[in-house]
Amino acid sequence: MKEVMLYTDGACSGNPGPGGFGVVLLYGEHRKELCGGYRRTTNNRMELLAVIKGLEALNGRCRVTLYSDSKYVLDALTKGWARRWRENGWRRNRKGEPAVNPDMWTRLLELCDRHEMRYQWVKGHAGDVENERCDALSTAALAGPNLPIDDEYERTERGTAPSFFGAARQGQR
Repeated sequence: MKEVMLYTDGACSGNPGPGGFGVVLLYGEHRKELCGGYRRTTNNRMELLAVIKGLEALNGRCRVTLYSDSKYVLDALTKGWARRWRENGWRRNRKGEPAVNPDMWTRLLELCDRHEMRYQWVKGHAGDVENERCDALSTAALAGPNLPIDDEYERTERGTAPSFFGAARQGQR
């Protein structure tokens, strides 16, 4: 099985605001960088999208070590929160509080199931070369011209998203 190192980062100018993601994939001597963004989104959505785009770029099942500075992403994956939210109909707790970003979590969990995943937190802006590169990619992406629309986020923000998105309107998405 291929051993892949996946470094990711998300950025947002304002929260919400223009957002970008950066990805570095390493496999042996091979290196691939990805980036992109949206005109209006949140930092957490970009952190999630970075991992999604990195995993989508893989051909076949791999043993992936994900390096991220996002506690939001890593805690939800390693502590089983995201899977519980999904099992509970995208509710975070017994009070019925909605989980945020269910569209992104759905995609991410499906991709994680395809691979053998390991998770490693890295401190952001602390000199890790690949994390810094992802930060540069995500920051450059959010400043790009003609950024596309994050349809799910903007529908949620306007209150016109499907019911399991509409309840997640408050707080950071």
